[in-house]
Amino acid sequence: MTKDHHKLAVFPGTFDPITLGHVDIIRRGRELFDELVVAVGRNPDKSSWFSLDERVQMIRDVTTGLDGVFIETYDGLTMEYVRRKGAAVILRGIRDNVDLRDELQAANANLLVGDVETVFLMTSHQHALTSSALIKQIVQIGGYDPARLRRLVPEAVAAMLEGRSSDREGPD
Repeated sequence: MTKDHHKLAVFPGTFDPITLGHVDIIRRGRELFDELVVAVGRNPDKSSWFSLDERVQMIRDVTTGLDGVFIETYDGLTMEYVRRKGAAVILRGIRDNVDLRDELQAANANLLVGDVETVFLMTSHQHALTSSALIKQIVQIGGYDPARLRRLVPEAVAAMLEGRSSDREGPD
């Protein structure tokens, strides 16, 4: 028996900056769900390199032309945001066993406390070790090379990373 109704998923994160791995999950997630909200959150434990507005604009730039993909910001608990949206699931990408452990813990809490399911997608092999923290670390220690960074982040993001390292202390 199949359910024939609209499916909305939420892909939450800080996206500081958005990587090609994130873009891959967005595209693949959109193929699985009728609509996908990329929810840009604030994490009090992280110091962002880009403002919330800059991160939203980066995501808008790289998702142009993807029908059914929407970008929003939110505060507070992800599970509460997902419930307010009436979404079917939280969508998360998994890179490795460390991600899996952390994500399983969060997914379990979201299910037990918020009655919100989580769907995991494995990242494509070329993005398996890419993270926003890694990108910032490369730029921080002098590895800004736009041609090479374009292997990890969208072109517009690579351009925005130029000059970001001069006033930063660490990759957060």
